[in-house]
Amino acid sequence: MFLKRLHLLNFKNWEEAEFIFLDNINCLVGNNGSGKTNILDAIHYLSVCKSYLNPADSQNIKDNTSFMLVEGDFNRNDSDYHIYCGLKRGQKKKFKKNKKEYDRLAEHIGQFPSVVISPYDRDLITEGSDVRRKFMDSVISQSDPLYLDNLIRYNKALQQRNALLKYFAANHRFDAENLSIYDQQLVEKGYPIFLKRKEFAELLKPRLLYYYSSISNSKEETDMLYTSQLHHEKLEQLLKANLEKDRVNQYTGVGIHKDDLDFRIEERSVKKFGSQGQQKSFLIALKLAQYEFLKEKQGVKPLLLLDDIFDKLDEERVKQLVTLVDEEEFGQIFITDTHAKRTFELVKSISDKAKVFTVEKGEILNEEEQ
Repeated sequence: MFLKRLHLLNFKNWEEAEFIFLDNINCLVGNNGSGKTNILDAIHYLSVCKSYLNPADSQNIKDNTSFMLVEGDFNRNDSDYHIYCGLKRGQKKKFKKNKKEYDRLAEHIGQFPSVVISPYDRDLITEGSDVRRKFMDSVISQSDPLYLDNLIRYNKALQQRNALLKYFAANHRFDAENLSIYDQQLVEKGYPIFLKRKEFAELLKPRLLYYYSSISNSKEETDMLYTSQLHHEKLEQLLKANLEKDRVNQYTGVGIHKDDLDFRIEERSVKKFGSQGQQKSFLIALKLAQYEFLKEKQGVKPLLLLDDIFDKLDEERVKQLVTLVDEEEFGQIFITDTHAKRTFELVKSISDKAKVFTVEKGEILNEEEQ
């Protein structure tokens, strides 16, 4: 699978641009703030219907304009697909495949999978459990439409249950039968989510260990644990046991929305005890493991988007990553960098053919194949 063409109109700092890509390596070179990362974000948009960086769609519309357009031409298994995303301020986002609009955006997720490796990934280690749950959900959803549907329905039931708990507290009343409707929905949708997350962690872990060892050139013992209340007790029992506490707190304190991933090196938390180098190696290993997971589940090679990581890594880790990309079976790769010379040397070490775009302030200054 690969992206042949990308067209932008009023997307972030890009007024209008068109890129024709090669099916192997494409590089975007320019100073910080030139718009390199925005190109990768546009590709991510076409993959999963949303920005990698801005949760609010309206934030992606260029300043002082009223709409944006992102469209691309993909080839998957020798078939061509045109993907269109359009958004006007104050209106609903439109997403189309071959000119036919989706009834639900969830129908698109997973058809054109991608993996981003970015400096922003550090949040996966440093921030709270919600960031790591979103990571799990994003990866699994790209390979399992039913999982995404269960997740949407679980979150809706959770929201409604919490609203009801607040209503009970505000009105000094309680209706156990009414609340049990949402308990049943949480149980029905939550358990399949738990099983899929458990399977995901089991499949991801050996790949993570392999890539960490390769990138860090280290024999440190690495681990990733999936933590969930459902490991030890069924959700219906947890909800019953926690009911009084939920009534006092006015929110649901148990369930798969409390799950987490525990990242460890030498049996110690990567977040608390990992050095900067260890954390960087762990994140890249995690994302390459994600790539392998999606490739196996989808039967196609996802797009690999490498955003400014060579500015954030020491020379040895860059060397190890380049070696991995050269040796392992990756598909189409997009690389952003601030240094043209470094990019050319990098590309030469991976492939004898690549395309390099030089960009500045939302414009393409030059493009060349080598």
